[in-house]
Amino acid sequence: MSVSIILPTFRRPEGLRAALGSLMAQSRQPDEIIVVDNDPAGSARTGVANAEAVARCKVVYVHEPRAGVANARNAGWAAASGRYIAFLDDDEIASAGWLEALLATAQALPADIVFGPLRGEALDAPTGLRAGLAQRLYSRPGANRDERLDAPYGCGNSLVDRDAFTLAEAPFDPRMNVSGGEDDLFFAELARQGARFGWSAKAHAVETVDARRTSWRYLLARSFAFGQGATQSAANARPRRWVGIAFWMAVGLGQLVAYGAMAAITSLTRSASAASWLDRAVQGAGKLFWVEAFEPRFYGEAAPAD
Repeated sequence: MSVSIILPTFRRPEGLRAALGSLMAQSRQPDEIIVVDNDPAGSARTGVANAEAVARCKVVYVHEPRAGVANARNAGWAAASGRYIAFLDDDEIASAGWLEALLATAQALPADIVFGPLRGEALDAPTGLRAGLAQRLYSRPGANRDERLDAPYGCGNSLVDRDAFTLAEAPFDPRMNVSGGEDDLFFAELARQGARFGWSAKAHAVETVDARRTSWRYLLARSFAFGQGATQSAANARPRRWVGIAFWMAVGLGQLVAYGAMAAITSLTRSASAASWLDRAVQGAGKLFWVEAFEPRFYGEAAPAD
């Protein structure tokens, strides 16, 4: 079975080097690694050339100068030739058996789309409530055995059998270029086509998180954006699903009020559950205030510098 790995990158030379190193050390080598450089200046070109010189598989450099996470994923999708498409981000490091485990799970369950566990490692070691929220947002725990999933996760650390679906040439929605959530819409479309989601317990990867992304400002914006995804999925449907928008806004209001109260109480008592309640409350706010004017800007040149 042919496998392509898509690795989008934007001005993260150290992260790209670590991610590429982990991919080249895989026990099951892919047929190709597609690195999509989303920096208009093409800053990743030299790093990819260095990797290509020592790789055991084909390494393809794709320059997508139009900044945006959906643009980058679409460029990688167009360049990939494999039946199976695996995604790894430039802040993630795959374990040596990562790809082998994803493929084995896809065959054994069987599943059309497979996700693996992520462990967040924050480089500035936040403490207290901020540490709990960072772990919740950047880690993907799950069962210790392979199993079917009822709902998908995000693109990072995933495998898609693209022969199982009928997809547009550019399947990631460019409206989500700076806010993220393009993978939510992508997997929602695959779910509508009958996708079978699976969990691969041995497909481990680590997400390295820099200090900027563990600031209170960034963490709360990330929770808010996660919450926006549900309402925006209804808003971005064709035709727009107004009943769905109203439903998710009502859910969001209820979460903001109920979970906000729980977050306040548990934070005062220093309970370990405070981070969970805070995350849910902020996600509720995102469901309620879902319009573009409130969207955080995370990706490409719109990403905050601090």
